[in-house]
Amino acid sequence: MDSGLDWHYARAALEWQLELGADEAIGETAVDRFAAEVELQAARAAAAVAQAPAGGGAMPPQRIDEGPDPVAVAQQAAAAAATLDDLREAMAAFEHCELRRGARNLVFSDGVAQARVMIVGEAPGRDEDLQGKPFVGRAGQLLDRMLGAIGLSRAENVYITNVLPWRPPQNRDPKPDEIAMLTPFLARHIALVAPEVLVVMGNISCDALLGKRGITRLRGKWAEAQGLPALPMFHPAYLLRQPQMKREAWADLLELKAKLRAGA
Repeated sequence: MDSGLDWHYARAALEWQLELGADEAIGETAVDRFAAEVELQAARAAAAVAQAPAGGGAMPPQRIDEGPDPVAVAQQAAAAAATLDDLREAMAAFEHCELRRGARNLVFSDGVAQARVMIVGEAPGRDEDLQGKPFVGRAGQLLDRMLGAIGLSRAENVYITNVLPWRPPQNRDPKPDEIAMLTPFLARHIALVAPEVLVVMGNISCDALLGKRGITRLRGKWAEAQGLPALPMFHPAYLLRQPQMKREAWADLLELKAKLRAGA
């Protein structure tokens, strides 16, 4: 049927709708989707009756997911790790996180074990994935300068890790289930290092350790995580994008220095 609508105008209108988020074509005839769902459920019920045992006994309930709970598996594996080397091996053997399949390396840690300060970042980026160490790109270089300004160094008195040991595709934010299944390893990591204070860098880290997000509101205020004093701070990658926030980061570094001087 010729509607008389200009082809170019119609295409422009369609592209505009796609930009707005329309992802489904709706026909001119109304469809009662509730009735369709009822019919589908009735068909499933009929099929279940047809497959029922001849003796009339009830069919045993079927589990949708027969696989193990990844969080429970992680908790068990983490608890069994008696050393940092054990923990690294347990994480490398953990098969339930899909991130590991697209990553080049497991990014475990850097710095000095049993350091006074333990920094928890978010997830590896491209440089970290290539080298297998946390904070080695531009953000890592900035972090080193920040630590050096208050007399700290990953070579002497700082230990660094991330919430996630594998790089998410395209550096996307980790999903809630990914954070949940890897948090038991992080908790065990902190227990084995036994630092005096934690520095929690970025929203993902605050989510995993504090159960909160909103780093602009949280930063600079001491909290408690895993039974330790924890200081939320801006992630160095954020400071590279927002250099005007370095003043707040400097104030947080001075707060950390004062805490260490007072004996945590």
